[in-house]
Amino acid sequence: MSTFDDRERAFESKYAHDAEMAFKAISRRNKMLGDWAAALLGKTGDAVKAYEMEVIKADFEEDGDEDVVRKLVKDLDGKATEAEIRSKMVELHRAAKDQLVKEG
Repeated sequence: MSTFDDRERAFESKYAHDAEMAFKAISRRNKMLGDWAAALLGKTGDAVKAYEMEVIKADFEEDGDEDVVRKLVKDLDGKATEAEIRSKMVELHRAAKDQLVKEG
C-alpha cells in the first residue's frame, strides 16, 4: 500500500464523515426549528413532536433549505416573517453543529 493510497482513503473517510455530520446538523436544526415553530403555533405535547417530524420531512422535498422555509412561512403566517425564520434557521444550525461537536 502506498502513501498515496493511504491519503486517498483518509480523504474519502473524512469526506464521508463530514457529509454525515452535515446531514445530522441539518436534521437536528430542523427538529429544533419545528420545536420553535410549534411553540409559536401554540402546540403542546405530542403535537409538538408530530410538527417537528413535519418540518424534518419537508426538507426532503428538494435540495437546500427553501422547502423548509416555504413550509414555515406558510404555517407561521402572521406569527413570524420569512426574515425571522431564516435568522432562526442560521441560529439553530450553529447550535446544532455545536451540540454535535460536544457530543463527539
